[in-house]
Amino acid sequence: MKKTLFQNSDGYVHALMLLAIILAASSFPVGAAITNRLPPEILMFLRFILASVLFAPFVFIKYGIIPPSRRALLNYNILSIPLVVFFWCMFESLRYTSILNTGALYTTVPAITAVFALLINREKTGKIRSIGLFLGTIGALWIVFRGNLDALLGLEINYGDFIFLVGCLFLGSYNPLVKRSHQGEPMEVLTFWVLLSGSVWLLIVSLKGITHVYWHNIEKDVYFGIIYLSLFSTLITFFVINFSTVQIGATKVAAYGFLTPVFIIIMSILFGMEPFEVVTIPGLLLIVAAMILIQRDGANKNINST
Repeated sequence: MKKTLFQNSDGYVHALMLLAIILAASSFPVGAAITNRLPPEILMFLRFILASVLFAPFVFIKYGIIPPSRRALLNYNILSIPLVVFFWCMFESLRYTSILNTGALYTTVPAITAVFALLINREKTGKIRSIGLFLGTIGALWIVFRGNLDALLGLEINYGDFIFLVGCLFLGSYNPLVKRSHQGEPMEVLTFWVLLSGSVWLLIVSLKGITHVYWHNIEKDVYFGIIYLSLFSTLITFFVINFSTVQIGATKVAAYGFLTPVFIIIMSILFGMEPFEVVTIPGLLLIVAAMILIQRDGANKNINST
């Protein structure tokens, strides 16, 4: 008997990924609201260290205070680098470009991930999934360039778009690296040590700037934004992505990123941050079609194997 996407054994993983993408999408408008209040590296340090502190009691109570081995610690530090670079690029880019542009460019991550998955894990991309990745990338370009072919051919992207695209290149390596370096440790443990390793990198980078910040002049909404990003858009999202990557593979996890601009547009309109542009509709439709193709491809393979 045929099974639908959410009736197979991995259905709950897909539900978790949908939640994670909604939370990830919310980080764009929240990030845009506070990005000009503090330097990007300091915002990211606060985000990572707070997420680590919030997660530490759960990990230590459940698994004990056990220092990782040298090899594991090296893996955690390597895994944290793509995340640190990506989130720094995100905050920096939001100073110069729109929330919608960054959300659209984020949909290039699945295609980038597929390339890294092939290089790192020898994970091949089938025809249907390749078509989905292609459609998603076209949809993202349509949104960024507002359907203007001349702008696309002239590569009229701004500084913020370029910075964020660099971040996407780094983020594309993260999921394949998780699958390659995972040594069977609980996902909570991996998530905690990756967050803590990222905090150390960010502390080194932002150490000089922290001493020049007038903390008493920072508005309360900035702190509330950092708390939200740390708990929902960092801690919960990282855990779900790490867990799901091991369960269903890096490419299918990354494919959920195609839905990011859809949720970003909804949130931006609701919060009155950006007007909705009708010209973006074809791009959104391509992105949704791409996501469905990739997930159905994965679902069909699961069905055939049962």
